[in-house]
Amino acid sequence: MTNADFKPFDLQCYTKLYEKFQYLFEEELINEICMYGKSSRFPADQIIIDIGDKIKQMPLVITGSVRIMTEDEEGRELLLYYLELGDTCAMTLNCCSRSAKSNIRAVTEEPCEMLMVPIEYMDVWMVKYKSWRNFVLESYNTRLNEMLEAIDSLAFHNMEERIVKYLKDRAMVLGDDTLKITHYQIARDLNSSRVVISRIMKKLEDNGQVTQSRNMIKVVM
Repeated sequence: MTNADFKPFDLQCYTKLYEKFQYLFEEELINEICMYGKSSRFPADQIIIDIGDKIKQMPLVITGSVRIMTEDEEGRELLLYYLELGDTCAMTLNCCSRSAKSNIRAVTEEPCEMLMVPIEYMDVWMVKYKSWRNFVLESYNTRLNEMLEAIDSLAFHNMEERIVKYLKDRAMVLGDDTLKITHYQIARDLNSSRVVISRIMKKLEDNGQVTQSRNMIKVVM
């Protein structure tokens, strides 16, 4: 995990967390999360957890979004899912529970603020707070469904369909249909080649589904 500069949990960050979780968590649990967690800000495209890292803290996203990637034996990446406000990573939770090393890479999609909670509190809260246990189980379920969707897309959809879904999902996560992204980045996330992506993007542009400029794609579809 990256050696970011952490700071004590501040009132503004507490307010954001409370607004997100007040209907899910008891106030006592929110207070404990704030007491033991440390907030940190990361710039865009920052690796916050890498493959092989020993997991010592669990991230909760306060602002921004994070993409979760995996990697094959040849070092090629594949996008699994995104994390947004209030989300945590089920793969990280799994590593926390087994004291295992990370098998995913978490990269900030945009500038992010996160709350990093030491893993020793995970088991304590699972027993102490039913709301936390439900949150963890729901996180597992949500992320599992997203990974199954990613596998389904890889196995049963052609590359054009995968690119269309990828662009729509990215625009939705960022809340902006104009994406600052290159064909190389798309190829990396979809485990393809830049040549293939460029050819299909030209077809989508000819069909009026996207418009393109240097390092910029506007999703029209």
